[in-house]
Amino acid sequence: MSHIRGKDTRIEVLVRRYLFSRGLRFRKIDRRYPGHPDVVLPKWHTIVFINGCFWHAHQGCSKYSIPKSNVEFWTAKLTRNHDRDIAQHAALESAGWHVIVVWECELAKPVREARLERLYTEITAPGSMASNELADLANAAGSVNAGGSIV
Repeated sequence: MSHIRGKDTRIEVLVRRYLFSRGLRFRKIDRRYPGHPDVVLPKWHTIVFINGCFWHAHQGCSKYSIPKSNVEFWTAKLTRNHDRDIAQHAALESAGWHVIVVWECELAKPVREARLERLYTEITAPGSMASNELADLANAAGSVNAGGSIV
């Protein structure tokens, strides 16, 4: 297992290239946040996790199955990974972050473009955190009269 990559996997690089090509700027693998998110978009107050289906126990996915050998070890390990992910996402959401998970199976060639476009929309949609903050700033600026006092 020492040869398993923990960062800069093929799917992570694919997603980051797409987001960068669409003009989004981000931090990658930021260790200041729980779970060390793969992509942090501070402007949009959004965090993106790019998960492998096997390692993060993607329920209902064909790429996730418990290996036939050493079943106890793998069951415990994958259950711990899944439970840890849930706790980390809850902590980030309670801190006000919008958390998005992109699964490895969603990046298969037939559905890749649609998923990446949906990811971009989830990040930049009018209901996103950054859009709401910008609207609040615009409303605050609009409610100041010519004398500089707030109406």
